[in-house]
Amino acid sequence: EEVSVVGFEAPKSPEASYNSAFPGHEDEARDPPLVPPHLQHTLLSFPASKDASGSIPAPQNVILNHLYIENRDSPQPVVALGLTHRFRSKFVTVVLYKPIQRRGS
Repeated sequence: EEVSVVGFEAPKSPEASYNSAFPGHEDEARDPPLVPPHLQHTLLSFPASKDASGSIPAPQNVILNHLYIENRDSPQPVVALGLTHRFRSKFVTVVLYKPIQRRGS
């Protein structure tokens, strides 16, 4: 037997909230949404510095804890994935270089 307090019962969920239709083929044909402009300024987009003491600007809060892929104009054999997060007052960026496996090769 379930005990309940008058006035604190959880409302019943409508049955219609559990029967979502499967996405159709027209959903797969659409292009993905555009990335907001403030998410395009990641640490992967800054040019590499030959000077070890060269510093880069502090990242914006909106790019923290997002996974990014390096944009390149020409195909390369590797791709760079990056993630920046905050640890106390410092920012830590992890970059993973992964080889690309081309289809058919």
